[in-house]
Amino acid sequence: MPGPARTAVLRDAIGLGVAVGLYGVAFGAAADAAGLDPWQALAMSLLMFTGASQFALVGVLGAGGGAAAAVGSALLLGTRNTVYGVRLAPLLAPRGLLRRLGLAHWVIDETTALAVAAPDRGLARLGFLAGGATIYAVWNATTLVGALGAGALGETAQAALDAVVPAAFLALLWPRLRAGADEPAVARRVALGGAVVALALTPFVPPGVQVVAAVVAVVLAGRPREAA
Repeated sequence: MPGPARTAVLRDAIGLGVAVGLYGVAFGAAADAAGLDPWQALAMSLLMFTGASQFALVGVLGAGGGAAAAVGSALLLGTRNTVYGVRLAPLLAPRGLLRRLGLAHWVIDETTALAVAAPDRGLARLGFLAGGATIYAVWNATTLVGALGAGALGETAQAALDAVVPAAFLALLWPRLRAGADEPAVARRVALGGAVVALALTPFVPPGVQVVAAVVAVVLAGRPREAA
């Protein structure tokens, strides 16, 4: 396993892990605003560990949506991790039920991106584990900080957190998105379509429904098409 490549994978994994993990502060604050106590927020981060679903759930609850819409949004967003797991299983090749369960808990957008972007299987496993461990530790610690100190988190800090995470994730994925293959262009168009669906429905539907509709639209757009 080449030294420079290993160093680069660890740098990306830990750097992205810290950036994403820090956003747990915002989730803790959002959970507090939605009426959850700090230990409920921490339990969600420990047991769910999928930020989009967590934000969807507390966002719908905080906006006055019902439990069914909140849970439905969270579950539907979380189903993408199953697709990631199918992609990662042959790459990580975990042995034994306990190892499979442990690795499955860390299957999220960022760890999948780290593993898939690695140049070989050994480095893919390293990136997945280093990124997963870093995100899990920092995310849970900052969730508690955010829930306990929600009132002290000002708008400037919120805006900074909102900018850091997508910037770090885009920095990791941008080289792959700019590749000349057809798939990145299709993925960009599908993602833009999902965003348009969500924004268009926001003024007209209960909180959380636009997220579900956007995910369904993306899934339908991404279906393989039969040859004519």
